Order: sequence, then C-alpha cells, then structure tokens
Amino acid sequence: MTGPAATDADRRTPGGTGPRTPRGSAPRAVPPPAPWVRTRLRATPLSSLLGAALAFVAVLLAAALPRAMDRGTDQALRSFLESRGPSQTSLMVSAHPRYGEQSPQELDEVLSTLLARTAPGFSVVPGGPVHGISADSRALGTPGLAAPEGVPPRLGLYHLREGFEHVRFVEGSRPGAASVPGGPVPIALAQSAAKTLGVRVGMVLETTTGMTMTTIKAEVVGLYVPNDEAEDFWADTGCLTRACLLQTSTHPPVPYWQTSALTGPESLDQFGYWGETGTRDFWRIPLDPSTLRADRLPATAKAVASYVSGPTATRLTQETHRSDLHITSRLPELFTLAEARRQAAAPLAAMGPAGVAGVAFVVFCLAAGLTGDRREAELRLLLARGGSRAGIVRRLLAENAVTVLPAAALAAALAVFLLPTPRWEGTLLAASAATLLALLAVPVRAFVLLSPKRRPGPRRRLVAEVLALAATAAAVFEVRSRGVAPAGAGVDPLLVAAPLLLALCGGLLLARLQPALVGALARAAGRGPGLIGFLGLARAARGTGGRARPSVLPLIAMLLAVTTGGFGSTVLTGVADARFVAARSAVGGDAQVSAPSGTLPESLTTAVAAVPGVRSSVKVWSDDNVFLYGTKAGSTQISVITADPVEYAKLSEATGKGRFDPALLAAGAAGTSGSTVPALISRDLADGDTSGYVLRLENGGELKLAVVGEIDGTPARAGARSTTVVLPAPQVLAVVPQMGLPNHWFGLGEVDQHRLERAVRTGDPAAAEERYRVRTSSTEAAALGSDPLQRSAERLFWASLAGAAGFALLAVLLTLVRAAPDRAALLARLRTMGLRPRQGVLLILVESVPLALAAALGGALLAAGAVALLGPAVDLSTLVGTRVPTGLQVLAVPVLIQALGLGVLVAGAVLAEAAVSGRRQITTELRAGDQR
Repeated sequence: MTGPAATDADRRTPGGTGPRTPRGSAPRAVPPPAPWVRTRLRATPLSSLLGAALAFVAVLLAAALPRAMDRGTDQALRSFLESRGPSQTSLMVSAHPRYGEQSPQELDEVLSTLLARTAPGFSVVPGGPVHGISADSRALGTPGLAAPEGVPPRLGLYHLREGFEHVRFVEGSRPGAASVPGGPVPIALAQSAAKTLGVRVGMVLETTTGMTMTTIKAEVVGLYVPNDEAEDFWADTGCLTRACLLQTSTHPPVPYWQTSALTGPESLDQFGYWGETGTRDFWRIPLDPSTLRADRLPATAKAVASYVSGPTATRLTQETHRSDLHITSRLPELFTLAEARRQAAAPLAAMGPAGVAGVAFVVFCLAAGLTGDRREAELRLLLARGGSRAGIVRRLLAENAVTVLPAAALAAALAVFLLPTPRWEGTLLAASAATLLALLAVPVRAFVLLSPKRRPGPRRRLVAEVLALAATAAAVFEVRSRGVAPAGAGVDPLLVAAPLLLALCGGLLLARLQPALVGALARAAGRGPGLIGFLGLARAARGTGGRARPSVLPLIAMLLAVTTGGFGSTVLTGVADARFVAARSAVGGDAQVSAPSGTLPESLTTAVAAVPGVRSSVKVWSDDNVFLYGTKAGSTQISVITADPVEYAKLSEATGKGRFDPALLAAGAAGTSGSTVPALISRDLADGDTSGYVLRLENGGELKLAVVGEIDGTPARAGARSTTVVLPAPQVLAVVPQMGLPNHWFGLGEVDQHRLERAVRTGDPAAAEERYRVRTSSTEAAALGSDPLQRSAERLFWASLAGAAGFALLAVLLTLVRAAPDRAALLARLRTMGLRPRQGVLLILVESVPLALAAALGGALLAAGAVALLGPAVDLSTLVGTRVPTGLQVLAVPVLIQALGLGVLVAGAVLAEAAVSGRRQITTELRAGDQR
C-alpha cells in the first residue's frame, strides 16, 4: 500500500527555507524577485510611452517659450536701434581744434583713449569709429556755379582719418600740401557734386570771411566716387558723397546747393580760416547693436550715461587733456524708449504662454486621474497586503522618473538647440516646473486615492468656488481701476491672470449648470421615439465610474483655451484695425500724391485716378500759411482746404475726419456772389460772430467767407493744426484761380504703391524723382507692422494658441478614454439588443456634444466678457507702432473663430476616437463577457 500523501510541511526543509531535494543532488537556487519598475514598464509599454511623450511635449513648450520671448525681445531691441541709423546710435565727441599743435596722430591718440573707456556693458562696431576735423560751410563766390533762385552754393571742409580708403579717385589726385605757402587749400570733391555744381579739376573756388572780407581759396585737385555711398562711414558727414539741395530758413524758403570736400592732413591748420568758430575736432563712436541684450539694457544705459555725462566723462577729459571735450548721444533716450516698448508689450506677450500653462496643468491632472482610476484596484491591493502609502508613492515616483526624466532632458536639450540664447534662468525654471508636474502628478493622485476617506463636505467645494470668484473680481476691479502696470514695472500679473481667472470661474459655473441643463434635455429626449439621444444626454449629465456629476477639468481646459485664444485674437485683430486706421489717417485716405513745392499737372492726376483699385479720388489745394481776419484775436493763421465738395465728403467719411454733408456747400454757393464763397470752419473758429471772416492770401487777394457749417478736422493735412477752413473748388476757382490748382491728390480703394509710382512717372515723365511724394495706406500699415517686437509677440501668441488647442484636444481625448470602459460595456449590451454600429458612433457623439458645446459657447462669452472688462485698460500703441487711444473693443469675429474652431476640432477628435477604438472595445467586451 502506498502511504498517505505528503503534506506541504513534509515537503519543506526543517528550517522551513524551501522544498526538500533528492539525496545526492545540489540545491536549486531561488530566483530573485523581479524589479518593480521594469515589471511595470513591460506590463504597460504603451501607457509608459504616452506618458513620456506627454512629458516631452510639455517640457519642450515650457523650455522653448521663454527662449522665444528672449530672442524676440533681443531682436526687437537691436532692430529698433539699427533703424535709427549710426548718427543716433553713436557717441558723438567733439572739441575745439588745437591750432599750431594739430596733427593726425594726436587725433588718433584721443580716439584710442575714448575707445579704451568703453564699458563692458556695450561694445563698439569693429572698424566703425569715424574721426577727423570739420569746418562749417561757406557760400562760394566763384562765378558760373549752379545757383538756383540766385542763391550761391555752399562748401564745407572735412579731413577724415582713413577717408581716402573709402573712395576711388576717377580724376585728378589726392589732396596734399598747398603748391605755394598761403596758396589755395587743395581739396577733392565727389564726382556727382562736381557735376551738379559745375566744378572741374583745377578750378579755384573762392569765399570771403565775415568782417574782414578776406578772400579764401580752395583748389579742386581731384574727383572721387565713394566705394559705397550707403556705408555708415558717410553718415552725418555734411554731403561728402553728393550735393544736397537744401532750403533757406527765410519765408518763403529758397533752395540752394551744399556739399563738402575732403582735404589731406597737410591742410589742417587752414581749417581755422575757413570755418572760423565753426571748426571742430570730432570723433563718432558707433555702438554695436548686435551685442545688446534686453535683460542687460539697464546696465548698458547706466554705462552709457556715465560715458556721456558722468564719472567716465570726467576721466576722459583728464586723460585726453581736452578740457572742452563735449560728449553727446541720443542713446540714453533711445534706451528709455526701447525699455518702455518692451515693458508695454510684455503683458500681452505673456498671456499666450500663461494660457498654455493653465491648460497643460489641467491635462496632467486628467492624465493622473485616468492612471489612478485604472490602477486603483492594484494600489489598494498593495496597501491591503502591508504596503505603506509612502512606499507605494516612492515606487510610483521611481516608475515615472524612468520615463519622464529622459524625455524632459531630451526636450530641454532640443529647445536649447533650436532656440539659442545666452539666458538660461527662464528656461531652467519653466522646464523644471513642467518636469516636476509630469513627475509628481500620478504619485500625488495615488496618495490621495490611498488616503483615508473623509466625510463628504459639500461646503468645501462651495468655499473654493467663492474664493476663486472673489480673486477674479478683485483682479478685474484692480486692472480696471489702475490700468495696466506702468512701463518699467515688468509683466503685469493681474492683466495676465485675469482672463485665466475668468475662464476658471466660468468653468466652475458651467460645471454646476451643465448637469441640470443636460439632464433636462435628456428627460425631454426621453419622451421622444428615439433612444440614442436620451442615452447620450443621460450619460453626459452624470459622471463616469460611479461619480455623481461630470468632471470639471475637461471643461476648464477647453474654456482656458477658448478664452485665451479669443482674448488674444481680439487683441491682434484690434491691433490690425488700429494700424489700418492710423495708416489711413497719416496718408489722408488709401493713396496720396503730393507736390511739396508746386502743383500737380492735369495729366498726372488723370493717370493716377486710372490706377487699378482706385474707387474714388479728389484733387485738393491746401495751404497752412493763410490768415483769417475777423476772429476774436483779430487774425488767425489757419489751414485752408479747397476741393470738390462731393468727392471730398467721401474722403472725409472714409477717414472719419471732418465729416460733413456736401449739400451744405452747394446750398451755400447758391446764396453767394462775387468774392464771397461758402465755407466750413473748424469748431474753434465757430465761437462768436463769423459774418466778418475774410481770408487774406499771400498775393494780396481776399475772400469773404459765408460760414455754412462746422467740421472737426481734415484728412488732407495729417497732424495739422485744428484751425481749418474748407472751401468749394468751383467757387474758389472763379474768384482766385491759383487756389484751385491742386497740390494734393487723394484716392480711396486698394491701391498698390508700385503701380501708383509708375502712374506718376507716366503722368509727368520730365519731372525729377523727388518732385512728387507718393504714399499708400497699405505701405504705411506694413511699415508700422514691420517692428520685430510686434512680430515676435504675434508669433509667440499663435504658437501658444496652437499649444493650448492641442492640450485642450488631449484633455477631451483623456476624458473619452477615462469613460471608455463604462461606455464599451454599455455599447456591448446594446449591441446584443440590436444596436447598429452607426448608432453606437452617434451615441458617443451625442454624449460628447454637451461638453464641446458648453466649452465653445461658454468660452466665447468669457472671451467677450474678458475683453469688455479688461479692454478699457489695454494700450495697443506699442503693438500698433504709433500712438492710438487706449482701449480694446469687443469683436465678435475673432472670438467666434476661436470658439467654433475648437468645437470642430473636438468633434473631429471624438469621431476619430469612436471610429478607431469604439469597435475594438465593443468586440473585446462581447468576447470577455460583462464582468462589471
């Protein structure tokens, strides 16, 4: 017989350490337990990969946005200074010359001393300093020179160190010493200037001194052509590369020619006779804008201020032994303006990244909630078998670290590589915050799940909501009361946080209203014949996984995205509209052709009126130097506008300046005769008796005015004084013909600048290029919007909006995935009852519609509310490019585009999720059976 079966105790070794082994055989080794992290990652590879991808995207955005902002502000600062030219971005140093002791080497030594004192905070353009000696221009008395209106040309003298290296001599030779002691000063002229003035090589130019009437002579020994006339070397050097046509300061102004000549170092002592008190040694030291950084601008400004009029300037006076050393620069003023522009644009530029951060935070909370729901049973089992909460959290933290930290490091490195910038603080802080959020979201959720249950406290949520509402109300009230933080105060946190707080409060309110409203719709749908609508709305009205109400997090994520996008789009649309209005106001319409010192011929006005895109046009005569007699002050200088009443009224209506009814001038003309003409006057002239108003012209003519109305400005004179009189051209031509000849042409329509310029050349082929000035509103608006500061803010906003929209879609998908098990079980049961696949997709869509619809409509209302509440405090001048009134109006189109766009994306994501995973989940449920 066989004995009784061996028990487990009989099979164990005496020590209880393992099973017995046959005699003569070696004991078997017990395999070590598998590592926790490796086991978990192998068990859920897809979930681990998705978590790493989410961390990678979040850290990449967090690290890239600060770097993009830094690069944008640096480029904006450099472009702003470069657009001002070398004259305004240089340190200008001057001193009286040392006659008898003057030498080129002494000028070079002073330059070396000046360069040695440039502070570490700013650097000089390599090879950029220009120095030498200059003498003011004098009128030339040599006969035969070009002299428009009988005014003789003027000539100045320059000796530029290394000046001859920047020119090429085409005739004659370089100036040297005078041929005889006390003879003419040898000079070299630009070839174009010599051709304009009628000067030849070998000609002696003469001028006389002031009181003694001593004749001073200069002999032209060479003609040169600049290697590059646009080179910064020639900036602010008194027409050394060509002859300049200037105007006298008399009234009326008279044109005359002026140029300057180069001399050799042998003639330095002759400068005192030519320039008298207008002779000076000068050194121009250009700052290198490419080395400037916006974050170091205050330190740079302090160093430049010390150089101009501080301790550095005092030391330079001592070291150069020049007690009259005078240093000037516009750099401190430009630095102040650049810093003010940056600070003004900072709050608007920070709204987009703040919105992305808020939506990303919600997405991580949703992802942590989804992971917690899926692993809740596992975690509670570990806790029941003796594990501690701290130990479980540590294991989850280690599990997350294996996937999150490499992804975060790769994302940060990619951001640094793609967006190089010398600043690291913002990148490090933002990337660390995003990494910590991705790392701690799941462990914190697990810690909350494993914590002991507390009694439900319905008032805790109410208290939190009331606190959020109070914070929002305080932020909005403070922004509306004090406006945006002043320049120099940094990013205004209230202006940045207010739209996000409004979205948060809107989400909390909708979370309270949505279940009741959707439940009412479900009950109404339940009375109908169909079942899909009722089931979908009923599931949307309650939460999944045993919750009493839907989660508020997806709604908040979408509201944050729509509110931020709607507010930012309204800002950008308002900027574009204000820029267009400003450009139209500056031009006086959509196109303008003017003759600054003459009139427009009929052939030219006919040609430009025929340019494609011109809808209407008007010819205008205007003058600012007309006096009106009979006013309270006796006489007042005014601006007079003479134009066709009907066409000018269209122009005024389009530009919003000086609107009037053209019938006023027509009716007034019917009741006047002789030298009396009807007139529209500005409101500052309308006080008192207007019956005695008389216009007195420069030629002695007079016009009596019959005032028929008032206007508030004119589009024909941008920036002109408010005192304006508008006259009808037909009546004025009959009395004073010269007042009806136009010197301006204005057009309305989509006019191309190049076509208009070609039409001007066609209309007057013989005219000089600078005789007419051509402007269009489209070109002016493009110039206003060409500032890198504006483009950087716009690019940053659109990038942030794309990130926020992507995270909002991810929040919706996470919500669908979180509800997928319950939904799959329901669909599986319904399939056994005859539910068709299309009906299943429709059920999923109906279930998701309330969330998308609430987010779209709620987000649109919140964005419009944010604009209405915060708009009056927003100043768009920096983004527009010129001064505009403070305030932002509610615009429906940009808000609706953001809301409907996100709604369509959410609907597409829901359909895609249903088509991809819905059928697979239903099949799985039917095969496995309902275990719930």
